[in-house]
Amino acid sequence: MAAGTDTRMIENRELTMDDYLAMMRRRAKWIVIPALLAPLAGWLISYTLPAKYTSQALVLVEGQKVPEGMVQPVVTADLTARVATLQQQVLSQNRLQPMLERVFGPVKSGQNLDDEVDKIRLNMTVEPVVTDLAQFGTTGKRKPGQSSPVPGFYINYTAPSPREAQQICNELTSLLLEENLKSREDVARGTTNFLSKGLEDAKRNLNDLESKLANFKKQYVGQLPGQEENNLKILMGLNSQLESNTQTLNRAQQDKTYTESMLAKQLAAWRSAQSSNNPQTLEKQLSDLQSQLLQLQARYTEDHPDVIKTKADIAEVRKKLTEINSASAQAGDSVNDKASAGEPPEIRQLRLQIHQYGDLIMQATRDQKRLQQEIAVYQGRVALSPAVEEQYKGLARDYDNAQKNYQDLLTDKSKSDMALKMEQQQQGEQMHLLNPANMPDAPSFPNRLLFAGGGLGAGLVLGLGIALWLELRDDSIRTEADAEAALELPMLVSIPWVGDGAAMGNNGIGGFWNRKKQPDEKKETVNV
Repeated sequence: MAAGTDTRMIENRELTMDDYLAMMRRRAKWIVIPALLAPLAGWLISYTLPAKYTSQALVLVEGQKVPEGMVQPVVTADLTARVATLQQQVLSQNRLQPMLERVFGPVKSGQNLDDEVDKIRLNMTVEPVVTDLAQFGTTGKRKPGQSSPVPGFYINYTAPSPREAQQICNELTSLLLEENLKSREDVARGTTNFLSKGLEDAKRNLNDLESKLANFKKQYVGQLPGQEENNLKILMGLNSQLESNTQTLNRAQQDKTYTESMLAKQLAAWRSAQSSNNPQTLEKQLSDLQSQLLQLQARYTEDHPDVIKTKADIAEVRKKLTEINSASAQAGDSVNDKASAGEPPEIRQLRLQIHQYGDLIMQATRDQKRLQQEIAVYQGRVALSPAVEEQYKGLARDYDNAQKNYQDLLTDKSKSDMALKMEQQQQGEQMHLLNPANMPDAPSFPNRLLFAGGGLGAGLVLGLGIALWLELRDDSIRTEADAEAALELPMLVSIPWVGDGAAMGNNGIGGFWNRKKQPDEKKETVNV
């Protein structure tokens, strides 16, 4: 077919799988040759790169031996997060410098320690174990169909030599295990110290509140919550007692007044009866009788009956006066002290009753004042009960909260002490070195098979790209579908190719008549 054939309309035809297979058959050499040469080139390139060796250690994480229901673990963070934290602590410069001195000797003056530390950080990796250790044994390799997680991880280190990789991997593993023990014990001890300080503060606060509560109870005794009803009952009882006392006092005052009036009457009668025997009265009677005798003697003779009677009265009065004076001289001062001893029993009884009524009135008056004071106290308690109750509830609530906080801290402190003891005795979660760092017998980089596989992939991509580029530049019409798409006319007939194979290969028609529309003609021509 002529080179100037218009094939722009071929783009509109949908290609089938046969078309793609035909393209691959036509361009097979352009695909196969790069696919064969590229893996060889990748294999050869891998030999030009410096070899690196990776040593690997396997660490198993065992759960704590004491049941968690009895002792809670001190570290509850996720294993992956804890391992990442341990890795950062191990890779700190102050931890890596002694390790580098143990492996490589003292740091020389010209060496840069930061570069060595950065190199270790870049070449160390930690990978979690993703399969059950009991199922894959001590090799740490997954078996088909097994995917249960295991508390463990790998420590990998890559170095230029196998010996260096193994040494540094062992050192890093030891540092990580030591850091785990130290960090767990530090966490347990820090928790215990924190709870101890908190417990001391809580105890001090509890004692202060307890003292405040005790002082409050002493200050407002009888006014505390729950005592208001009792205060009301006592107040009612005191009011009843006061009323009874008032009645008793009034009755006693009335009785005393009546008895005093009776005593006054009895004394008046008794004193009137005893006035004739009184020395002063007798002296006055004697004086009156003597005056009367003088008057009678002036008028009558001595034998007159009135004179004789008067003289006899004078003698009788003098006799009584002499007896009274003699008795007074003998008794002396005791007569004044026992003046009332000569009173009649009725008068003494009345005086005793008045004295008793006086005592009763004094006692009732004292009881009345006492009851009035107590009533005032209980009335004040009842009036202040709401405010006191509010203050008491606030203090009691603070005290209960402080006591609960103290008990909680005491419980947590006890648990923390047990956890610390568990960690010190290494009964908690432990990391054990299951597989020490191995001596790598083959470099981990470069992976020559991986390089060859990469070269194969690159060669296939390159070959396919070349084949596609050649197909896009080829405008030959090889099938009836190509001819119909190019001429936009239906196919009338197709004739099998009968020429030599060379001609057929050159045309690439595959044994079909091809129709071609000349650009400067309107008629159709048919070429073989």
